[in-house]
Amino acid sequence: MSAFACWCYRHRFVVIAAWLGLLIGLAVMSQAVKTSYDNSLTLPGTGSGSAQELLRSVPAQAGDADQIVWRVSRGSVRDRAIEQRMSAMLARVSHLPEVASVASPYRPGAAVQVSSDGRTAYATINFTKTSDNLDKADINRVVAVAAAAREPGLAVELGGLAISHAEEESLSSASAIGIGAAAVILLFAFGSLLAMALPIVTAVAGVGSGLLLVGPLSHVMPVNGIAPILGALIGLGVGVDYALFVVTRYRRGLQSGLDPERSAVQALNTSGRAVLFAGGTVCIALLGLLTVGVGFIDGLAVPAAITVVCTVTAAVTLLPALFGVLGVRVLSRRQRVRLRTGGPFDAESRGGLGTWARWSRTVQRFPAVLAAAGLALVIVISAPVLHLRLGFADNSNDPTSSTTYKAYEMLAKGFGPGFNGPLFLVAQTQSAADRAALGRLDRALAAVPGVAAVQAGPAPVRTLPAAVRAVPAAGRPLPAGGPAVQVTQVLPTTAPEAQATSALISRLRNTVIPRYTHGTTIKVYIGGATATFDDLAAVTSAKLPWLLATIVGFSSLLLLLAFRSLLIPAITAVLNLLSAAAAFGVLTAFFQWGWGTRAFGLGAPSPVEGYMPELVLAILFGLSMDYQVFLVSRMAEEWSHSRDNARSVLVGQNQTARVITAAAMIMIAVFIAFVFMGQVNVAELGIGLAAAVALDAFVLRTVLVPAVMHLGGRANWWLPRWLDRRLPHLAIEPPTDEQPAPVPESARA
Repeated sequence: MSAFACWCYRHRFVVIAAWLGLLIGLAVMSQAVKTSYDNSLTLPGTGSGSAQELLRSVPAQAGDADQIVWRVSRGSVRDRAIEQRMSAMLARVSHLPEVASVASPYRPGAAVQVSSDGRTAYATINFTKTSDNLDKADINRVVAVAAAAREPGLAVELGGLAISHAEEESLSSASAIGIGAAAVILLFAFGSLLAMALPIVTAVAGVGSGLLLVGPLSHVMPVNGIAPILGALIGLGVGVDYALFVVTRYRRGLQSGLDPERSAVQALNTSGRAVLFAGGTVCIALLGLLTVGVGFIDGLAVPAAITVVCTVTAAVTLLPALFGVLGVRVLSRRQRVRLRTGGPFDAESRGGLGTWARWSRTVQRFPAVLAAAGLALVIVISAPVLHLRLGFADNSNDPTSSTTYKAYEMLAKGFGPGFNGPLFLVAQTQSAADRAALGRLDRALAAVPGVAAVQAGPAPVRTLPAAVRAVPAAGRPLPAGGPAVQVTQVLPTTAPEAQATSALISRLRNTVIPRYTHGTTIKVYIGGATATFDDLAAVTSAKLPWLLATIVGFSSLLLLLAFRSLLIPAITAVLNLLSAAAAFGVLTAFFQWGWGTRAFGLGAPSPVEGYMPELVLAILFGLSMDYQVFLVSRMAEEWSHSRDNARSVLVGQNQTARVITAAAMIMIAVFIAFVFMGQVNVAELGIGLAAAVALDAFVLRTVLVPAVMHLGGRANWWLPRWLDRRLPHLAIEPPTDEQPAPVPESARA
């Protein structure tokens, strides 16, 4: 690592030019190949997955289908003036770019698109592409033309995937807010504009290169449309943090009297190794999501892991090159003056670190009491997780000012709450007995509690979330010559995200359908958004133990190799699991109980997204390992010098507490910035990770870990000799020529 860091420092302009060339080249390639997102969610072996397999054989439109919804305050939507006005508007929409067709409620046979009271109607817009591949300008033209038809007494709103996509805040806006907040925290921590700029520039280069690789990657494997958002969210958080740790170590070397090159080499040879290790654990945790076996999740995990790799690469290559350009100017003016006039000085004993020194001493004096208090706090925060319900958030969770929310409410009021999330019973019949059984089932469905309406035969295409895009016109059978596929549309009496709707699906699958298909060869599967997300929650819950075993196992093995200890990996695993439980406790209270959704404009309370446990657990384990590595590696470094556990824990906590808490504040600011994008799934990630990082940095790493390690004594560093001989050695921070760190007076025993 020393030789590599030295080469990057001495060939600084070559490295910087290579990064600039890489970013330009990736930008050109990404623009040339474009991005082809795949938001489909298929779950083989489940009822909804089987329904989708059957529906693939039925022709369907290539793009998304959205709605224009209108409602009159009095009279009827069939009034001549209203019909003429809306028909003219729909005709204009049909000629707009990227609009394939418009299905008007005024055409023959389209009476089902008008509510029973005659006051609400909707038209379906079929686009030529999926929502993630449509230009926002084309979607906004549709919105503008439709909105122009509004008049007093006539409300016109739009709903659907493409419309929701156009209303979302851009990724660049959320990134800019996060970067701005990080810059303020860094400026406060370093007191130098140049030092503040280094982590920002490095993180932007790493995240930018990772995001530019998403386009080419989308042609190699299915990539989900929110992959760039997830990559930016994680990449900016860890990228700024990694650079912060390296820059802090570089500045400390300068202040201790090292020349810039030696300080840069030492920073990369110590904190740089920790960055490589921490980045590796994040990637392992993210790629552990592949064990879930869901392509939708794979399309999120792989791009996020690639972005982390790019941020780590920037931290260990671009940073030493920038050190070579800036030299001692990364110190504040006051620090440079003091270095010139007073010589080397120990920054750890100055100013604000006195607070952390005193706190470190307090933890050393009362480890049992503080460990118990910290554990009690984590348990209290985790308590709501016992009531966690997985599902998905519908458009009722959009901001109340959005057109998608208003369209959802108008459809629910005119056609019933279940209209926004119909269930599709997909049946494959092979004989007359099968068709007779299906007829009896269709007639019986109307009497099932929780069913508002049943429509067998031709039915309008309803727009479903991107997860279940391939749903054709209901009731359209396959051509003759084989088993026929029939689709029956069932409208629940409750909203898509309601627990009663999930209960209805279970009742139909377990009781109603078996009763009427027993003794026949007919196969009936339930598809649709709610059914798919119910199945996703079941699949991910079943795979969760395997994911946890993979992540905890690999992370513990890495810590075992790095710190030659059995106790440290065990402490880390237990505390990370507690941190994860607390994160889901916050998610349950914030979103499911609705304690914070209104404040952030995220609509009514809703269940937590079905794939969120795996995603948050993987990311959280990776991020928690970052802080644990930086904290314990400093303790291990001191242990290698002094063989004094109390001193090692004291010095490690004192010298990393400020940088860990500053890094946590940056990561929290970045995560919170993404909450304002207006997407519930992204907001859940942001809130969950922000809460977990806050708890991790301010409770686990500053209270629980040092307290438990004080209680552990020399056992923290114990490893059986027979195991030590057989395990390969993995040094995070190799021995250096630094003297043991001085302990400030305020923390001296």
